[in-house]
Amino acid sequence: MDLMLKGKNAVVLGASRGIGRAIALGLAAEGANLALCARGEVALRHAEAEVAAHGVTAFAQTCDLADARSLADFLAAARRALGSVDILVHNASALALGPDLASFEASLQVDVLAAARACDQVIPWMIESGGGCVLLVSSISGLEASPGPDFGYAAAKGALITYAKKLAVFHAPNKIRVNAIAPGSIEFPGGLWDQARTSDPALYERVRSVIPWGRMGTPEEVADLSVFLCSPRSGWVTGACVPVDGAQHKGVR
Repeated sequence: MDLMLKGKNAVVLGASRGIGRAIALGLAAEGANLALCARGEVALRHAEAEVAAHGVTAFAQTCDLADARSLADFLAAARRALGSVDILVHNASALALGPDLASFEASLQVDVLAAARACDQVIPWMIESGGGCVLLVSSISGLEASPGPDFGYAAAKGALITYAKKLAVFHAPNKIRVNAIAPGSIEFPGGLWDQARTSDPALYERVRSVIPWGRMGTPEEVADLSVFLCSPRSGWVTGACVPVDGAQHKGVR
């Protein structure tokens, strides 16, 4: 199936590794041009090179998404580099998993307010060009309560889902689609669950055992859905939140 993404211009926030990197590579494989950001320079430049290897335009700039000015500067530079923005993907997370107020603050700044700031800046550009697509990467932690102490993280991810639905309704007349996805436990080199496999095998096994499919997911499995939702082929899908979790949020937790 041709996803009709060739020549589209996409921005992915938090794209140096894991899910964000996989989404960027998936979009590039379909012919979309990419602007990427992340905090770490080395991993970001590696992702930029991987994207460029698909023969598309690749632009990357380090960015602290908790800093409003840094984010605004990146988005403006991305628009200059690509010419326009058709697709915006917010994947970044503070991964602040504690119960304290500092974790709440970090989650709100990166997971929620960075998404709101990016949408506030980019959506007017989409309106000018006749439409676009926004994808917010949430989590199954925003769908169901887990036993962990990640209060701020879960609350922020729930807010992202509601925000996506509100934007979808509000901007439907502007031909802008907005969706959220809710990944479950995703394992990739250097990621949270890759580290837990060796540092806390009991926790790793406890979580793996309640996933009905019996394993952790991969970034590529999340990216496959994400690329489809960003494509014109999903043109009648908006205001949705789609779990990507092997039914994990339905399992006994």
